[in-house]
Amino acid sequence: MTTHPTFLSRAARLGFVGAIALGLAACAPSFKADVSRFQAQLPAPQGQSFAVVADDPALAGGLEFALYADLVAEQMARLGYVEAAPEAATMLVRFDYGVDNGRERVRSTGTADPFYRPWGRFGGFGYRRAYAFGFYDPFLAGPEVRSYTVYTSDIDLKIDNTATGERLFEGQAQAVSRSNRLQALVPNLVDAIFTDFPGSNGETLRITIREDGKSVRPVR
Repeated sequence: MTTHPTFLSRAARLGFVGAIALGLAACAPSFKADVSRFQAQLPAPQGQSFAVVADDPALAGGLEFALYADLVAEQMARLGYVEAAPEAATMLVRFDYGVDNGRERVRSTGTADPFYRPWGRFGGFGYRRAYAFGFYDPFLAGPEVRSYTVYTSDIDLKIDNTATGERLFEGQAQAVSRSNRLQALVPNLVDAIFTDFPGSNGETLRITIREDGKSVRPVR
């Protein structure tokens, strides 16, 4: 793309982000994203041209944005649209991405003392034997509670008719995961939003990307 840095080729950028995504996919569970899409008169590919631009001006010209914009451009080209410079394109693809600061979640293993039975007001023999005998047994001490951080990542995609300014498509893909690494998250989110693209107007569905990183499955 003409707005991207020229010293790092598109092939190199796509290879870099692809290697990260595939490497993490090999050791991570399936990636699930919630996708919402709306469209109005998005034309079928018949030679129309497009350019991917930053919806947030602060991202424009950045190396990281260029990396992810290439992924979007690759998907648009796969559909049959032709990439062009922003000033010459018939459609502008406005793209944005991000991840929040995370929030804590608490999970219990559900392992409880099998000998604990509350009998009556005072408990009877319902005390925990681990404490009664003065030692700690994790099997008898009740459920194990662990806390961990989850992050919400998302991308936004908007396609406008350059000549009229009409909005042709808008969509969002969002995921909750244990990772906040955009280099791994954004490729999966882009794959999700372009699954069965452009989809049905007003639809919201769950897209699952398997561990191999190659297959996506829409669930309505």
